[in-house]
Amino acid sequence: MIVFKNVSKIYHQNGRESIALDKVTFKIQPNEFVSVVGRSGAGKSTIIRLLTGEEKPSKGQVFFGSYEVDKLKSSELPEFRRNIGVVFQDFRLLEKKTAFENVSFVLEVEGVPQQEINEIVPQVLNLVGLKDKMFRLPAELSGGERQRVAIARAMINRPEVIIADEPTGNLDPLNKWEVIKLLTKINELGSTILLATHDKEIINSLGQRVITLSDGQVIKDEASGKFIV
Repeated sequence: MIVFKNVSKIYHQNGRESIALDKVTFKIQPNEFVSVVGRSGAGKSTIIRLLTGEEKPSKGQVFFGSYEVDKLKSSELPEFRRNIGVVFQDFRLLEKKTAFENVSFVLEVEGVPQQEINEIVPQVLNLVGLKDKMFRLPAELSGGERQRVAIARAMINRPEVIIADEPTGNLDPLNKWEVIKLLTKINELGSTILLATHDKEIINSLGQRVITLSDGQVIKDEASGKFIV
């Protein structure tokens, strides 16, 4: 489903070169749960930006199914991105909209009829355990609940892949594990999960595939990996 083929990303700033990724190659199959780990600056966020088409590689190719992501035009990106749901560390919710409205907003932008929205959104919020709080504002929710709203929003289009970028970074231990359980459940329902994290405890408990980055290079790729950096 996802292929990075000899991908390098070099940034130029103030006459200096900064290598974010250096000849990175890996494949992710449909329905896998893959964690990308590494210290800050290892290249995790760069991989995400290249996969979503936010940036283009300096060298190499990025594929997502039948798409060659680095060749997509700006006008083609919105349709392509419907295949990917992204969950961020800082939630990125609209503070003046309820949980229901934050999730439904994605469908409204795409022109989905209101009747269909009214059917789909409660189902997804129920899946993440928030059906009874769908009309609460983000300020009325705990950090874990806000992250679950963000996950519901990422899932609403039934994307093939969910990218979770440090989704537990702002959460306490109890909510952290609730979010990981939810991602595992979504994976079992058929979505591919790409988890970017530096949380050693989570990685070592998952028992799933781990791609380890260091200084922009893949130094380890194990089917049932541990956090080693």
